[in-house]
Amino acid sequence: MMMMMSTLTMHATLVAICMYIVELELKPKSSQSLFFRRLYPVEIIRKWPNGKRGRACVVVLGDIGRSPRMQYHALSLARQASFEVDIVAYGGSEPHSALLENKSINIYKMKQWPTIPRGLPKIFKPFVLLIKPLIQFFMLLWFLCFKIAAPDVFLVQNPPSVPTLIAVKWASWLRGSVFIIDWHNFGYTLLALSLGRSSRFVALYRWFERYYGKMANGSLCVTRAMQHELAQNWSIKASVLYDQPPEFFHPATLEEKHKLFCRLDKDLSQPHGFCDCATIGTGGLLQRELDDNLFSNLIGTDIVSKPNRPALIGLTFHRTQDEDFGILLEAAVMYDRRVSAILGEEDKSVEEEDVWNEMWSGKQYLYPRLLFVITGKGPEKQKYEEKIKRLRLKRVAFRTMWLSAEDYPLLLGSADLGVCLHTSSSGLDLPMKVVDMFGCGLPVCAVSIKELVTVEKNGLLFSSPSELADELLHLFKGFPDACDALKCLRNGALETGSLARWDVEWEEKAKPLISEVISRNAD
Repeated sequence: MMMMMSTLTMHATLVAICMYIVELELKPKSSQSLFFRRLYPVEIIRKWPNGKRGRACVVVLGDIGRSPRMQYHALSLARQASFEVDIVAYGGSEPHSALLENKSINIYKMKQWPTIPRGLPKIFKPFVLLIKPLIQFFMLLWFLCFKIAAPDVFLVQNPPSVPTLIAVKWASWLRGSVFIIDWHNFGYTLLALSLGRSSRFVALYRWFERYYGKMANGSLCVTRAMQHELAQNWSIKASVLYDQPPEFFHPATLEEKHKLFCRLDKDLSQPHGFCDCATIGTGGLLQRELDDNLFSNLIGTDIVSKPNRPALIGLTFHRTQDEDFGILLEAAVMYDRRVSAILGEEDKSVEEEDVWNEMWSGKQYLYPRLLFVITGKGPEKQKYEEKIKRLRLKRVAFRTMWLSAEDYPLLLGSADLGVCLHTSSSGLDLPMKVVDMFGCGLPVCAVSIKELVTVEKNGLLFSSPSELADELLHLFKGFPDACDALKCLRNGALETGSLARWDVEWEEKAKPLISEVISRNAD
């Protein structure tokens, strides 16, 4: 009910604004206020004489630094379609330097909606839920109609759907532009994770998402399954634009790895629990040589990988409800215990202190230490960090960090294995992080993503902690030199990553659609 009231209020206000604008347009210019004419130029509701403006606007009701696909859209619009590009989004994380350095791309940052205080009485929460989309809606409309120059096309990310699609639809009508939706997922399925599929709010949200989705001049989506769903049940024709890695995702050279690990050495060496195995061989928190790190060191002019280094596993985790971090923690415990059992360390005659001393002395084992480097942000980060500290594992360590847009591809290109915990809320989208890993030649263990991962070619699939633990034992036996299964998967990941790149995919799928809808609007 609150969502419906919010949307009806938006509509009523918009109708009043539009009637006022039209009335002003019919009046002689001398009778209009100079302030209003400067604020709201007449071109806002008229097409330009030549039909095309050479501008595009990318809209994200989210952190642009955490929206890689929309960043790549902006780069392609500027580089491959020669558009002047405006990005309207929230700030927060720094986008890739390629965007910041491109003179044809301008970023307009909106203010984030403040988080709801935990102590807020329940009686006020419905009013907050009503006010939030209203404020977001008018802020979006202000930026799209006043702050930026009139574009040929608005390209908007979905989800979120409300109020984004409503604001962009009205802005496109007011400015004589077209708008294209890039369907990453369905907003109503994400809402259903917290409210349940039977919720009336979810049903209402789905209605608005479908209603305004059908109003778009064109649509892109991430999978053929989503394309089929949009066509069959939503009456929306969409072109599939697969996620593909851009050029800065590639396997890292030994020199790139060494420089990255030296830069991150302080973060990697900080223990997150009792007797953290990731500090072994580094001197703990003591001062070390500048050219020495957990994985390699500089001997003369040569960079040498350490034979007893831990296996590095990259994981991008946003700590949301469609990613179960508990699977990873349980698998880590199982790996630790199974390695101890295989090596006979569970025998009461073997002292735990002796095992630690052996590891500190640099002894190599059949199964390596594992270091999971977890990148990303999310609301439950602190909760899982506390769980990690209580695990007390001998051969598994975790590090959580937020990397720059430049260091993230380097980390994936330096890792030995990637893990993906993503489970789609709709069952129709695919995680972009797996595509990025393949671009870096990184094999992946993933939760049942059959459309992306080819088992025993570029990765493995799992559905339980036990299966993931078994896969870690299988792949890392004999690490770093005698793990043939891992090497085979890496070759397959390299082959997969070399088959397609973002700029090629965008040129073939997105550019023709954008050109077509703009041309139709200009006629």
